Amino acid sequence: MSALSLAPRALYEEVAELLRQRIFARELEPGSWIDELRIAEALGISRTPLREALKVLAAEGLVTMKVRRGAYVTEVSEKDLRDVYHLLALLESDAARVVAQNASADQLQQIETLHLDLEQASADRDRFFEINEAFHMLLLQIADNRWRDQMVADLRKVMKLNRHSSLFKEGRIAQSLAEHSAIVQALKERQPELAAQRMQAHFSHGLQAAT
Repeated sequence: MSALSLAPRALYEEVAELLRQRIFARELEPGSWIDELRIAEALGISRTPLREALKVLAAEGLVTMKVRRGAYVTEVSEKDLRDVYHLLALLESDAARVVAQNASADQLQQIETLHLDLEQASADRDRFFEINEAFHMLLLQIADNRWRDQMVADLRKVMKLNRHSSLFKEGRIAQSLAEHSAIVQALKERQPELAAQRMQAHFSHGLQAAT
């Protein structure tokens, strides 16, 4: 029996990732119509993998399909943001609670090191955003619940449609750093409920800055 080979990444997945990054970078603006013909020609592909890619992005909430009008980059309303932040606060505060209870000393050191990296990146918004996300992803990884991870990943994709807006509010980066520091302290002190409360407050303040 011959060995089975792994299938290469499907073309539509590559196209979906390309479009996803263009949306996050604002090359495709919220509310804008996605010109399938022009994009397919520019990429040198047929419209079939492009349409499959758009279905993936629609399932993630990044693209909205309108009957007889095509695909549009999703516009995030204030209600959308409030709903997303509410769910993220619930999921990530629970993760913080688990980390405070179960993380090893090495894992807590990883979290603290990443927080120190975040402090060093405070003058660079793009870098700050990248490390900030890595900090939250590390907490989730340590909490070790793949179903929660999947839900958070989908919610954060929608949140990225509003990327950086909260960071432009005066004083928000400094406030966010202070909130992260308080979370890290609660984790190191093994205080699950305090860690959860501080994570909830972090998302509450983030929402206030984003709306």
